[in-house]
Parts: sequence; structure tokens; C-alpha cells
Amino acid sequence: MNLILLGAPGSGKGTQAKLIEKKFGLSHISTGDILRQAVTEDTPLGRQVKEVMEDGKLVADSLMIHLVKERLKRGVMKGFILDGFPRTLEQAESLEQILQQEGRKIDNVVYLAVTEETVLQRITQRRICRVCGRNYHLLYCAPRKEGLCDQCGGGLYQRSDDTEEIVRRRFKTYLEQTQPLLEFYEKKGILIQCDGQEDISSVFQNISRTLGLDDYH
Repeated sequence: MNLILLGAPGSGKGTQAKLIEKKFGLSHISTGDILRQAVTEDTPLGRQVKEVMEDGKLVADSLMIHLVKERLKRGVMKGFILDGFPRTLEQAESLEQILQQEGRKIDNVVYLAVTEETVLQRITQRRICRVCGRNYHLLYCAPRKEGLCDQCGGGLYQRSDDTEEIVRRRFKTYLEQTQPLLEFYEKKGILIQCDGQEDISSVFQNISRTLGLDDYH
């Protein structure tokens, strides 16, 4: 089974993708993780996209398509979950061509619907450990000691693109450039909409039940 998770930044795509990967053995392909790793490692790719990401803009279609194509070449397990791609119609059309060449197709597209204010609350309150990478949320999963990781004692930081101004800009960009994908996949009859405002467990149960993943092995 090959899935796409669509939704604005902060809609919970990454969290749900990891849960699906762990329980059902699908490969989680996160373009956001790939890009952030490149920025952290200060690779040529990282230097190329750092400024774009910090401005809340979308990385060029050609670069994103190249990243996904190269990742798919390395193989997947029982199938894959695309998280963060496609974000534009051009990316979606290119993805179809890539998959056709490999004899694959997208089985379902799950759209996690959330409001701008929900996204703002989720993202601006995120904190990450500089040492072990553990994630926290100041409202829902706060560290026991302010500013310090419960797991390793490392200092917590806020990503530079997690500020209110940039989050609102990213949300607007998402609506303008990614929203048309819903119509694109709806016409293909593979779009499923889920309420992304519910708690993590409820969203996961809804996705699993709707897709019939409970019977997927």
C-alpha cells in the first residue's frame, strides 16, 4: 500500500506517518526531515534550502521531485507513506510519472484538516532537544524542568521556522499552492478527509479504520 498524507504544517502528518510506519511496516518518507537534516549537516543542499525554509516559502518543485525520486530508488518495505510531498500540482503529476516507471501507484491520499489557529498553537509551542532530538510541546508535553530535556538533560530550542510570523506565512502558502491537490486527488477517487483537530490516538484510529489498515499485513 502506498499512501500520501496531506495537510498544513502542524496538521500532524509526521506523527501519523510514524505511527502507520511502526504498526503496519510501511516506509515513512518525509521530505521535511530530509531537508532539515541537510540544513543541520550544512550540506550543499542544506545551504540551498535554508533561506527558503526560514522565509516560510516552499522549496522549488524540481528539487523536491529529485529528492523523492532518489529516495524511492533506495527501495521501500511493504509500501510507503509520503509526508510533505507532493505540495503542488506539478509535484503530483511528476510523482505519477515516477511511480508509473516503477510499476507503482498511489492507493489513497489522506487529508488532515486543521484550522490556522490550531496549527499556530501546535507549532509555536514546539521545543526540541539539541542533544538527543526529543520533541516537546509546552502545552501538551512539557519538560519537567523548563528548558531542559527529561531524557538527556540537553537544552531545548525552538526551530527558526516555528515563530508565529513564519507559521502564518507557511499556512497561507499552503492554502494557495497545495489546496488544489485536494481537487486533483478527489477526481481520482482516492482522497479521504480526516479531522486533524482530534487527539493523536483518535486521528490514528480513524485513519486505520477508514483505510482498512487494521487488516493490512
